[in-house]
Amino acid sequence: GPQSPPRRNMAAQAAATPAKGKVICLFDVDGTLTPARKEVSPEVLAFLADLRTKVTIGFVGGSDLKKQQEQLGEDVLSMFDYCFSENGLMAFKDGVKIGQQSVASHLGEDNLQRLINWVLKYLSDITLPCKRGTFIEFRAGMLNVSPVGRNCSQEERDAFEIYDGEHNIRSTMVTAMKAEFADLNLTFSIGGQISFDVFPQGWDKTFALQYVTEFEEIHFFGDKTYEGGNDFEIYEDPRTIGHAVTCPEDTMKICGEIWP
Repeated sequence: GPQSPPRRNMAAQAAATPAKGKVICLFDVDGTLTPARKEVSPEVLAFLADLRTKVTIGFVGGSDLKKQQEQLGEDVLSMFDYCFSENGLMAFKDGVKIGQQSVASHLGEDNLQRLINWVLKYLSDITLPCKRGTFIEFRAGMLNVSPVGRNCSQEERDAFEIYDGEHNIRSTMVTAMKAEFADLNLTFSIGGQISFDVFPQGWDKTFALQYVTEFEEIHFFGDKTYEGGNDFEIYEDPRTIGHAVTCPEDTMKICGEIWP
C-alpha cells in the first residue's frame, strides 16, 4: 500500500513548542482505537487522556454518534476535543455541535426523488435469482442500493454475490447511474456482497478537515488506508500526515514514539 510520508522530527519539535494548539491527532475508530466493532480498552482510554495533555485529539468515524458512544463510551463528546461522526457530516467541538449535513438536505427533495424513482424503475426491469425487500436504504450520509434487497437471507446474499460476479449487475447499474446523474456530482462505491453506496463527491473522511484548518499539523491514524478503504482519502490528503496502523496497540506505539 501507500507509504507514510517521511516523519519529521516531531518529538524535538513538540518539546520546543507547546503543541496543544498547533497539532491535532485525528483517529479512525474501528480497528484503530477499538478492535473492529468492539468496545475500547481501558489502556486506550488512558492513552488518549494522556495524549490529550500534549496535543488536540479527535476521532473521524463512519458510523453515527450512537454507535461511537457504544464503542468509545457514553461521554465520548467530552473525551475528545473534536468528534466527527458519519465522516464529519455530524461535527462536534468541545462537546458542542458545529456542523450537520445530510444527503437529503444537500440534494434537495426534487433531486432525491429523481434518484429514488430512477433506481426503483431500473430495478423493476431486471430479473435476478431472487428479490426480497429494502432495495434502497436511506441514510444520513448516503443512499445504499441493493438490487436483491437488504433483508435477504445469508444464502440469498451468497447467491446474489455469485450471480453479480458473473453478470455485473451492480457495476452495470452504477455505470448507467453515473451517466444519468452526471449533474449531481455523486460518488458510487460498490462494497460488500449485495449493495452499493451513493453519496456526494468529497463525502469521505476528508469532509471533516474543513473544521480543523487552524492547526499547523494534522496527523491522521487509520487502518483502512489502502485504495478502496474508507481511510484512504484522508490518509493520502496533502493536508494530513498519514499513519497506517494495524490495531489499537500499534496506534499507541506510533503515538508514543512521536509524543513520548
